[in-house]
Amino acid sequence: MSLTPEPQTTASQDVLRLPEFRAMLLAAVTSTLASRAVALTVAYQLYQITKNPLTLGILGLVEAIPALSLALFGGVVADRNDRRRILLMTISVEVVCALLFALYAPHATVGGIIPILALIFTLGIARGFSDPALPAFQAQVVPRELLLRASAWRSSAGQAAAITGPALGGVLYASAGAAAAYGVACALLLVSLACVAYVKPKPKPRFIPGEPIWQSIKEGLAFVVGRQVLVGSMALDLFSVLFGGAVALLPIFASDILKVGPVGLSVLVAAPSVGALGVMLYATRRPPGKGAGRTLLVAVTGFGVSIMVFGLSHNFYLSVAALVATGLFDGVSMVIRSATLQLKAPDHMRGRVNSVSGMFIGASNELGAFESGVAASLLGTARSVWLGGIVTLIVVGVTAYLAPELRAMNLEDIEDDLPAHLAETSSAVLKPAPDAAPRL
Repeated sequence: MSLTPEPQTTASQDVLRLPEFRAMLLAAVTSTLASRAVALTVAYQLYQITKNPLTLGILGLVEAIPALSLALFGGVVADRNDRRRILLMTISVEVVCALLFALYAPHATVGGIIPILALIFTLGIARGFSDPALPAFQAQVVPRELLLRASAWRSSAGQAAAITGPALGGVLYASAGAAAAYGVACALLLVSLACVAYVKPKPKPRFIPGEPIWQSIKEGLAFVVGRQVLVGSMALDLFSVLFGGAVALLPIFASDILKVGPVGLSVLVAAPSVGALGVMLYATRRPPGKGAGRTLLVAVTGFGVSIMVFGLSHNFYLSVAALVATGLFDGVSMVIRSATLQLKAPDHMRGRVNSVSGMFIGASNELGAFESGVAASLLGTARSVWLGGIVTLIVVGVTAYLAPELRAMNLEDIEDDLPAHLAETSSAVLKPAPDAAPRL
């Protein structure tokens, strides 16, 4: 990662002095803890019921369908409405789903997997609206000059929670059962809900009154497509994780290949976050600067090589080390992608830009889980993983060739990529016009 010194006005401690930022940071930690614990518990429980790797792929697809279908619409909603209210509503849905998971868990073996998949589908709907609204609202909580620092702190806190979340879920599953894991997740989500409620509402972004929804969506898509560094970094993440991801297959590795059970699974799931956390904590003091585009390409290359090692390994400790390496390289790319999204989009378009990014991320994660399940069924679990690592290296080469602006990306002069009128509006929070259309 290329690093540059930061002026005193953006010292790491400055952003932590903001009470609302601290509240959002705690909300991110508790929400991530809950979601990771639920994800691990659901995946392991479903595999124990069906013993079919395709079930894990279907699990990812069930959540991806509503999340991706609603993403662009959710971006428009986030750019026209109170983003805080959207988050309060979607977190409330997650609380209810976690409670229903806990109530149904003791009966899952008899009742089957359909109710579980139905709740996952509901969570996907909530994600379709929360994913665009959350980063857009987070950007309103801190001054623009602290956005890069705030982004690094949020990423670091999220990765710390991602380490302990699966461990929490695995330990609770092994010691007290799935219902206990879901119950703890429900309590954590209630804390997250309270933290978001603590933050004061922010002004709604300006938009053209009466503008059709599809016109707003088209404007957001055009903004992303017109900037090679945005669409290039998103596509790189999409195809590398789509073909090189192994997260959805970790229950199979834990149960059948490495034979380490649910506690070992929690270690495998948390391992990538260990590497990512170290990178992100360092980035809170030294954010990426010069050569960020080249660093992104190198990081994804390292991710692909690490995935290949994991797929070929039959040793638990080597597998954990390979997953830590994947997290380290992915952490570098996440910091760069997050900074690019925060700084290249003006406030009144952040919801739509993040919705497009969410579609890429959702496709790479959930559709990648489906692809992993299908590939494991056809090729075998281990073979599908190391072949995916090879495909990731091919994707990096193609992206580097087709996106020269991405190779040359420099985050020090990020505003130079914005048109003049957008650069001006991006430096201030835009208030809605007096005659703005009512909320959706």
